[in-house]
Amino acid sequence: MSAFVRAVNLIYSSTRGGAHLPEGGKCGSPRSRQVIKTRTLCGQRLSFHGARQRPRPDAQRLRAAHLENAKKVATLAIAEAAKNNWAVAVAIVDPSGNLVYYEKMDNTQLGSARIAIEKAATAAKFKRPTQAFQDALAKGAENWRILTLSGVVAAEGGIPLVIDGKIVGAIGVSGMTSAQDNQCAKAGAGSLK
Repeated sequence: MSAFVRAVNLIYSSTRGGAHLPEGGKCGSPRSRQVIKTRTLCGQRLSFHGARQRPRPDAQRLRAAHLENAKKVATLAIAEAAKNNWAVAVAIVDPSGNLVYYEKMDNTQLGSARIAIEKAATAAKFKRPTQAFQDALAKGAENWRILTLSGVVAAEGGIPLVIDGKIVGAIGVSGMTSAQDNQCAKAGAGSLK
């Protein structure tokens, strides 16, 4: 008998009048059918561990609003790229750097798919545009330690998304030069102000 089953037996028998789990510790065995309280215990234990937290009533609405904003930002970034005949990938992440929305234009180089997501994640996690890292590296050797930071892409094209002074995510654009990527990212990020 496992330590867990012994502990459950001890706790349950002291509160429920001596009923216990069968030696195998399984609720469906013939021995467990002999003691109705044991089956109740098994059912309670399963329902307790299987219970799901109820979502906040407004959680679904907030997720939908975030996705709508993400699509709006990405659409404006894609429009800026299309206007200039550029092929880019656009990623929108939440404040933790988790992907919320992604779009890649036709003929975008394949490497840009991952870089766009990483630029967005860098901007969100470090709460600054990725251009700040690029500019710091350009100043010289003292700032080269930035290259040792985990999860940093030191190239323009990642910008935090701000609503009412609060960072709600970030956009990352990749596919052209860093300056062109940044131009597209600014076009999308500027729509939320």
